[in-house]
Amino acid sequence: MIAHLNGREKVLEAFGWTGKKAEWIALVCLHSGVFTRAQCARFLGAHPEQVRRVVHALIAEGLAAEETVPGLRGIGRVCRIYSRRVYRALGAEHVRHRRAAANEVLLRRLLSLDYVVEHADLPWLSTEPEKVAAFEALGIGRALLPSRLYRGAAGDTRRFFPVKLPVALDSTRAVFVYAEPGHETATALRSWGAAHRGLWDALREQGRAVEIVAAARTMEEIDRAGRVIRKWAEAGSGPAEPDARTAEELARIERAIIEGAVHVLEEFGGLQAAMKRSVALENRARRGPKRAPVSRAATWRTIRLQGARYR
Repeated sequence: MIAHLNGREKVLEAFGWTGKKAEWIALVCLHSGVFTRAQCARFLGAHPEQVRRVVHALIAEGLAAEETVPGLRGIGRVCRIYSRRVYRALGAEHVRHRRAAANEVLLRRLLSLDYVVEHADLPWLSTEPEKVAAFEALGIGRALLPSRLYRGAAGDTRRFFPVKLPVALDSTRAVFVYAEPGHETATALRSWGAAHRGLWDALREQGRAVEIVAAARTMEEIDRAGRVIRKWAEAGSGPAEPDARTAEELARIERAIIEGAVHVLEEFGGLQAAMKRSVALENRARRGPKRAPVSRAATWRTIRLQGARYR
């Protein structure tokens, strides 16, 4: 039994899925939306013919599709569970996992699932609402959570944890997984880390350990990511970073300036006063020694996706 599913796999009995197979479908829908036959075989402990029957049953019921993805090599066909009915039953109707994605995103989803499968005992926060609610329950405001503003004809929407990577949380530690999809530089990894910095600081101030795992396919990717994240776990001699409360106020001011939120800026006395407040907060916060942003940094190399290549 997988604890973090909280029994949600039982709703899949209405679709004819029970036991380990129901757990598998729930895991896929909540963490990636896609899987390979090798991943399914690993979780179910099944031989190829059994896996084939599972995949074909999903397809026959109109719940999924399986295809060889153009431009993505080395992993065979990819099965995508797209049925809105299934996601709705699991309480994740609006998750974007059921939609087709670019190969880079697809590989990141598969890699995320691979890590979760190998560490299914961790208390994973499966969806965006679960992640937001869990950290808000700790008193950590949304201003400290990684987010992205999406602009559309129907209005603007702010999404939290937009990259949709695995996060686990319990009373003593938080685990954040970065899935490296095959970038040639560490720029995306550094950007991901910067977006999480305020949250990590807030967790550290509460006495929780913050562990970072970089999951990748090749030794080159492992080595590059490892060099970056190991520095995050090393205390430096430079200026300190703002504490969580100060970081939250700074983030609020920055967001108000970028988005032109006049009502927020007026709380500080207008744009100029808000900018002066921001500078003062940064100067005050950076006095003192620099603390390592994370407690532990580790790397993890996939077995089933090592041969995956896209371009």
